Amino acid sequence: MYDSHHDIEIYRKNGTPSLKEETVSIVGNICETGDIIAKDRKLPEIIENDILGVLDSGAYGYSMSSNYNSRLRPAEVLIEADGNPRLIRRRDTLEDLVRNFIL
Repeated sequence: MYDSHHDIEIYRKNGTPSLKEETVSIVGNICETGDIIAKDRKLPEIIENDILGVLDSGAYGYSMSSNYNSRLRPAEVLIEADGNPRLIRRRDTLEDLVRNFIL
């Protein structure tokens, strides 16, 4: 939709980067045609259980998030100068999502 470029990193449990590359399209889960994070991008091979880090996440980050399509807002994790992660905002729960509904 916006033709934004999002830097993406691949994290693997054993830390060994793939030597193979592949051309992929990475899309979000909002169920809209414009929800494209990377289109026809050459990246290291991605395998099951890899974690994709979208370094500039746009609407997938907390600051631009909403409960559109009943999506839960994400947690925020601060990576400290020494590399340690620290949770600074918890992710939404289902209870958070329905808190203001009148049943």
